[in-house]
Amino acid sequence: MNSRSIPKKGEEFRLNKYIAQSGLCSRREADARIADGQVKVNGAVVTEMGFKVTMQDQVHVNGELLNPEPPVYLLLNKPKNTITTTSDDRGRNTVMDEIESATGFRVYPVGRLDRNTTGLLLLTNDGDLAHRLMHPSYKVRKTYEVVSERPLSDEELAAFRKGVPLEDGVAKAHRVTGFIDAADRFQMSVFEGRNRLIRRMVEYHGTQVTKLKRIEYAGLDLKGVAPGRWRFLRDHEIRDLRVLVKLKPPEKTVASPSTRKKSKKRKPKRR
Repeated sequence: MNSRSIPKKGEEFRLNKYIAQSGLCSRREADARIADGQVKVNGAVVTEMGFKVTMQDQVHVNGELLNPEPPVYLLLNKPKNTITTTSDDRGRNTVMDEIESATGFRVYPVGRLDRNTTGLLLLTNDGDLAHRLMHPSYKVRKTYEVVSERPLSDEELAAFRKGVPLEDGVAKAHRVTGFIDAADRFQMSVFEGRNRLIRRMVEYHGTQVTKLKRIEYAGLDLKGVAPGRWRFLRDHEIRDLRVLVKLKPPEKTVASPSTRKKSKKRKPKRR
């Protein structure tokens, strides 16, 4: 698996790092929880910033016992009809059903893809990385392959780059490319993460998205990962992600490169 160096027995590290490594939240949010008296170490409330613990200590946040594991980073090619949550009270299939049973690790989705959107989803228990990747200030690029109910004209595609007004503000695409052999298909890259953003941008032109697939996220792509399959991130991918959002690169990782069969990509044309 991929992971940063695992703390040795008895090694001390900061409480906020312990909480973030459990996947609960970022270190900054952990500091706020500590200050609010939500954190107990071995049964005693701790509000001291910089307090240090070891892996042998018991840490509770709002009564929940944390279990920090070595940082794990997974890339999933999410299939259709899968919920991007850790559980579902209606018994529907979630992205966690496949991941946890296969790896034994408790990881969390970075952001969300709606039930009928397929494609690249990152999962990790690295709370600091997840928080920053989702924060709009870091402008993480996401690219989608879109199929619309009717073909969009060159002018309509160009409008995405200029910006289209939505109920929660103007939405602008970073790049839009059409396909030579499919007039109803195009690719769109954005830096935002608003709810149903791509679908709502297409709806602005009076039509609907019939298929939506995320094919790139923060420099990662789906090369070699079939629908419903996943792989561990490689060392250089973890390093690049953390550098992208201004986090210190991991000290040490153990690579588990994917050996999945490579898939062919449809070549787009620029409009």
